[in-house]
Amino acid sequence: MSDGFLHTSLRGVDWGVATADTLAAPPPPPAERGGHFRQWTEDIRQLTGVVPDAHRMVAGWPQLQPDGPGSWDRDALDRCDRALDSLLAHGTRPAVTLFDRSLPSWLDPGGGWLARDTAEHFAGYAAELGSRFGDRVERWITSTDLAGPTLADHVAGMYSPGRGAGRAGLAAVHHILLANGLATRALRAVGVSGRIGTTVTLVGGYPASDDPYDRLALERLESWTNRLFLDPLLLGEHMVTEDDASPVAATGCVRSGDLEIIATAQDLLGLSWHNPFRVTAPENLPRVLPAAKCQSALNEVNRLLVGLGFAIVPFDDVETTAYGWPLIPEGLADAVAGLYDLYGDLLPPLSVVDNGMGDLDLVDDRGLSDDARRRALLRARLTWLAGLVTAGVDVCGYEYWSVLDNLEAKFRYTRLYTMAVPDHELAVRPTMPSDWVHGGAFAAGPGAAVHTGLALVPRSQGVGTS
Repeated sequence: MSDGFLHTSLRGVDWGVATADTLAAPPPPPAERGGHFRQWTEDIRQLTGVVPDAHRMVAGWPQLQPDGPGSWDRDALDRCDRALDSLLAHGTRPAVTLFDRSLPSWLDPGGGWLARDTAEHFAGYAAELGSRFGDRVERWITSTDLAGPTLADHVAGMYSPGRGAGRAGLAAVHHILLANGLATRALRAVGVSGRIGTTVTLVGGYPASDDPYDRLALERLESWTNRLFLDPLLLGEHMVTEDDASPVAATGCVRSGDLEIIATAQDLLGLSWHNPFRVTAPENLPRVLPAAKCQSALNEVNRLLVGLGFAIVPFDDVETTAYGWPLIPEGLADAVAGLYDLYGDLLPPLSVVDNGMGDLDLVDDRGLSDDARRRALLRARLTWLAGLVTAGVDVCGYEYWSVLDNLEAKFRYTRLYTMAVPDHELAVRPTMPSDWVHGGAFAAGPGAAVHTGLALVPRSQGVGTS
């Protein structure tokens, strides 16, 4: 039975399902099709009384342009045509993601997102797809994740060992934002009828204690994630530190007119949400992260983060999934509220995407998928979100991301850098690393101060609000 409050409060929300399935790739065997789509569709129907009828898939840039700019794989284009027509024939509204993690291999020698040319090639790719499919696609998402291929890859080297360039890698942030602006303009120039937006990975959480420095540490985390991408998109300027320096601009990648392109208005903003963080100031780590809760991989990532003035620690006494993700259903709404406090009416309509894949391992005592528990968690999460909508936050869409997608990233990183320790696992006991407050990939150079504070806007004021 559907929830009347959810149905009424979220009646303006466009419900859909998203997957990493690639339109341009050969279709999977029949036995592998549709299961995850039906499962999440039924979850939404059970809770809201609405049957999601939108399906977002990845276009597949590497498959469509495998040999370089200007060349197109005709078979891949035909597969896109047939897939879109098939969705429409089944009463499903198509949405397309232009970029999902993988670039065509011919862009690698030039540096990938470190190269300005990548943004220009991306705009040409977007224009071609807009010309061919613009009459059938209801929503265009330029990128499914701005942080993964930039901060995680080119800055930290998480996806391609040896490619992390530290602060120099922040040029990739500028170029992927420039690509988004150029692609948005290119799609509109060819007359697509669908809405256009991009996706940021929404980061939020809670201070580890009532120490004001832990609150400041949380704001620094949110700045190096949310503000790093949203200040350029919404304010037309790169994030500036307390020292009146712009880490992105300092790479020398910004040209005249770039920020105007980056700030091109979006029809919607996708918010990818996974789990909240518990954040502390580096000097408080010995107090809030006792040895019994330490994880060696968490120590590794904190070596990098303390250079920015914050660190992450596990939640205490919080139920987790088998991945170690904390089950805090109000976390999404709290993070969206924080974003609204910061940017106010400058935010375009918000679409929550890539949500739900952390619920894969919710099983009953027989080891079977626990539908009732999964739906109870989703109901709680949506109830908190509905409260924000009632208060005036414009949430225009919600997409449930398939649990079958991005498994490699989940097992490789979610398990390593988990923010909570599952009760059934024995926590390791590494020694406290003395270099938590020294060096790291973000160090500015020999003799330079490691700690980098940020010029933060008080939430009571908000950016762009009176």
